[in-house]
Amino acid sequence: MAVKRKARKGPHKGNSVWNERLKYFEARQDALVQTIRSFVEIESPSDDKQAADRMGAFLAGTFEAVGGRARLHPVEIFGNNLQIDFPGDDKSNPVLLLGHFDTVYPMGTLAKMPCHVEGDRLHGPGVLDMKSGVALMLYAVEALKAWHGVLPRPVTVFLVSDEEVGSDSSRKITEELARRSAAVLVLEPAAGLRGAVKTARKGVGDYTLTVHGVAAHAGLDPGKGHSAIVELARQITAVSKFNDLKQGVSVNPGVVRGGTRTNVIAAEATVEIDVRIKNAKQAAGLERKMRSLKPFDKRCKLTVSGGINRMPMERTAGVAALYEKAQEIAKHIDWRLEEAAVGGGSDGNFTAGIGIPTLDGLGAVGEGAHAVHEYILISELSRRALLLAGMIEVA
Repeated sequence: MAVKRKARKGPHKGNSVWNERLKYFEARQDALVQTIRSFVEIESPSDDKQAADRMGAFLAGTFEAVGGRARLHPVEIFGNNLQIDFPGDDKSNPVLLLGHFDTVYPMGTLAKMPCHVEGDRLHGPGVLDMKSGVALMLYAVEALKAWHGVLPRPVTVFLVSDEEVGSDSSRKITEELARRSAAVLVLEPAAGLRGAVKTARKGVGDYTLTVHGVAAHAGLDPGKGHSAIVELARQITAVSKFNDLKQGVSVNPGVVRGGTRTNVIAAEATVEIDVRIKNAKQAAGLERKMRSLKPFDKRCKLTVSGGINRMPMERTAGVAALYEKAQEIAKHIDWRLEEAAVGGGSDGNFTAGIGIPTLDGLGAVGEGAHAVHEYILISELSRRALLLAGMIEVA
């Protein structure tokens, strides 16, 4: 199964070879499921450094067992980020396999939401988003080494500990590794049960709008107060008008806090606002609108903080070229691989945003990310692993 150097231009192997490769992964499906279970059963919430570091250390040992060189990037608050480098048969730039091992679930969730198999579904906290994706990386690399004796090209695996809370500790490293790479393959879950890869993602941001009012006794001096809550209500109405769903801009005031007691005119109130944009040009316009908000009550003052955290992952020529290669691989096993544009962001936004060809959604197929019914389809794992292995060769 030796890969010719020109394979980088696109898959060219006959269907029989690809079917044999698929059988290779099908024969290892039970082992892959057990590996995913072992990952899920090590709880690793973003905000628990000790737990996340336990997961990172376990993954480091697991990837080193298949020939990788692990390096932990220390982080003070969150878990340490994990980089694993695999040498290749040539001196070309590596492919970067990007993912995360933190989850949104607090410690103790497994007791209420145990990892288990039910028919064709593997359930568990973080199984879809995205510990199955991490396992697919492992099995794809292991397969390529088994087929070739050595990886046909260098591969870098980067697994971050804080993706679910903004990737503050890992973003700089992600971008540095991406700049050294020929392409980035992101193992976030596929789009929907049809298993589409993601060729576009919206940009994501968070703003906090705080109103500073004037407190007063609601019964004795109501006329002397200037309610931060009333002002905030007006501001939320104004902010909601920034929505332009036809153009892909959404603005959601999602969390509101304010006041101290019912008999006190509120001195302060705050709203946290989630924003999504379709293209980079929309970022400046939304930023201008948020910073230009003025109080309706002149005795109140406004403070606006935050901004766009992830610029959009746009469907560039580089992204489209990777998708075409993925389609060609899929065709060899009679699989019509679709693409999708989605509203959520990932670390793929960072790498695409600096111009590195990026293909997202190469992970498992399932539903319920971040929910009590989170699951993956076991029967889809073999061809997802095959697709990833093929993409490592040709990206």
